[in-house]
Amino acid sequence: MKSFFTFIICCFSLAVSAQKRGEVIIVRDPMVDSLIERRIALSKKTAPVTTRRNGAIVSQMGFRVQVFYGSDRRQTFNEQARFKSAYPKLNTYITYKEPNYYLRVGDFRTRLEAQRLMNELRSTFPTLFIFREKINAPSL
Repeated sequence: MKSFFTFIICCFSLAVSAQKRGEVIIVRDPMVDSLIERRIALSKKTAPVTTRRNGAIVSQMGFRVQVFYGSDRRQTFNEQARFKSAYPKLNTYITYKEPNYYLRVGDFRTRLEAQRLMNELRSTFPTLFIFREKINAPSL
């Protein structure tokens, strides 16, 4: 009787090991592919654009000094004109994030450069902050 059970177990083990190699079929919703393509298109669309001058990348991370912020658009542009008359060589940038307008100046590679300008402006502009953001790299 023991030999009979041994024979049956051997037959089943041969049958189990004699299975054919199959192929895997992946079944997924076609909406997944369209969502992936849409995500790729959106990431390309919202990616920051870097321009090149003679092969060198011009856009990089750096620092800017925030000179003014407020909800009045005219006052922001007046502050920009006042700053531009005192420092015509520095670039100014106005951004709007609801409900305020922000006036930021300069394209500084290091925080130390931004701190020097901030110390210089302290007497004329009372609310100054340094922000790290994508800047236009100054030409060397």
